[in-house]
Amino acid sequence: MIVKIYKVKLVLLTIVFVAGAIYGIIIYKYEFFPFGIIKTTYHKIQIKPKKSGRWSIGIYEGSTPFNLAAPEDISNPVLTAKDAIDIDGTFVADPFMVIKNGKYFMFFEVLNRETAQGDIAYAESLDGRKWNYRKVVIDEGFHLSYPYVFEWDNNYYLIPESHEDFSVRLYKATKFPEKWEYVSTLLSGYNYVDPSIFRYKDKWWMFVSTVNNNILNLYFSEDLLTGWKPHPMNPVVKLDKNFSRPGGRVINHEHKLYRLTQDDDPSYGIQVFAFEITELSEISYADKLASKKPIVTKTGVGWNAAGMHHVDMHKIGNKWMSVVDGRSE
Repeated sequence: MIVKIYKVKLVLLTIVFVAGAIYGIIIYKYEFFPFGIIKTTYHKIQIKPKKSGRWSIGIYEGSTPFNLAAPEDISNPVLTAKDAIDIDGTFVADPFMVIKNGKYFMFFEVLNRETAQGDIAYAESLDGRKWNYRKVVIDEGFHLSYPYVFEWDNNYYLIPESHEDFSVRLYKATKFPEKWEYVSTLLSGYNYVDPSIFRYKDKWWMFVSTVNNNILNLYFSEDLLTGWKPHPMNPVVKLDKNFSRPGGRVINHEHKLYRLTQDDDPSYGIQVFAFEITELSEISYADKLASKKPIVTKTGVGWNAAGMHHVDMHKIGNKWMSVVDGRSE
């Protein structure tokens, strides 16, 4: 009798477990009730990955992408958390830049001390040397960082990291540079980190990593707003914290594509390396280390003593101008 009762309980528990698993999959896939409650609760209780140390933003230049250094006429850092006049900022990091009508605009993460989450702010400059902080322009109910800003078809777009929302979100400027509206979710269902988009051979391509910093995935699409597909070779880099997580804008130099990657081993945000993309199609991918020397690295002293993990390069005249970040400890 006891054995029969035990078997009945085991069968019931199995049924409950299977039914719960199926319902969980349905909730996750179709966002049925109580998906919103679960998602909000997860955001509140999860242990959030934090950038260690105090991050700030500087300017580097070089005749090529591989010989960047601090210019003599600039006193780095050009932006710190103290410049964030509209919020109580802990640090600023992940700068991306665009140039419009001869004026420089920089977008970056500012970590809000009160909410313990990143918001997207911007600064302006007339010469790329002296920068004026303006204000936060995108503030969601979840962490934002890595505001990859770009121009396409006479419009300005921005893709921030929003891994807490399990998504890659696209924003469009309705009144550049201050007004942005959410347009579309390009990817969803995973904690995508540092999405890095670029255009190549009439297609859109995008690198993303994860919170573990040890894999790199690639996606592609014919259309910016929809139709994104995973590359069949994913992950294109795996189990490698030195060369997986994106570290800035994908660039084209002398008709060659380069992806930038931050070195996160043995600690987070040490330096940035460049990889030449040697093969890129819907069915194949290959790259190689462009130089054993990092693009930028920790200096041992000052504002970037302990690490540098981001570079956004732009060819201006005969020089490459870069907005970079660094941590002092």
